[in-house]
Amino acid sequence: MSADVDRLRDLIAEARRIVIFTGAGVSTESGIPDFRSPGGIWTRFKPIYFDDFMSSREARRETWRRKLETDKTISVAAPNRGHKAIAALVSRGKASAIITQNIDGLHQASGVPDDKVIELHGNSTYASCLDCGERHELAEIIPPFAEAERLPECKACGSEYVKTATISFGQQMPETPMRRAQEETLAADLFIAIGSSLVVYPAAGFPVMAKQNGARLAILNREATDLDRYADLVLNAEIGPSLGAAVGLN
Repeated sequence: MSADVDRLRDLIAEARRIVIFTGAGVSTESGIPDFRSPGGIWTRFKPIYFDDFMSSREARRETWRRKLETDKTISVAAPNRGHKAIAALVSRGKASAIITQNIDGLHQASGVPDDKVIELHGNSTYASCLDCGERHELAEIIPPFAEAERLPECKACGSEYVKTATISFGQQMPETPMRRAQEETLAADLFIAIGSSLVVYPAAGFPVMAKQNGARLAILNREATDLDRYADLVLNAEIGPSLGAAVGLN
């Protein structure tokens, strides 16, 4: 395994423009379970589809009930060694962008500037109005709902369609992040996929896109993925220790 870490270190050193793609595995070491793994939210609840959220006040209430439950974990989670190693690559000018499937905001909490993080599935650390786009902080929304299940209303336009700034099942993928992710992928000479099973599309298409465009591809994940055959390097190992060693993070 040390030889593979050394190889990843070499790939990083040789690269001029790295793009990092992250999935839930990066955050499990911070205590946030993968939604699909045992104990994850989808093993306990059926997904609430976007159309149901829009058409049913009860579905909106259930969405916020689940937010109260998941926030017990996400709100207290802190960046781990993997997040910090990625942040180091950004601060050193080696990594131009992070494309993430995660919604926990831990890349930003680790010190990565907002404009370097491309969130394909949104961000659960704040809410937004689906009608006018106004941002709402959870500290304003959670207490009234927790006390009396009072659904939030937009402070700007009065809309009752306020939800966490995440992409729900059945909701259209956001055009701007997808376009930015493609542009960064095509500009990379090293693409590192970290902590993702690489089965959720269209996001999982970016590693192959990078490889087909001439970039080197490294995959760091605890388990094998269907895209391992495309990679120049595959590390099936713990993410924080492996990436921290490759980046030279104490």
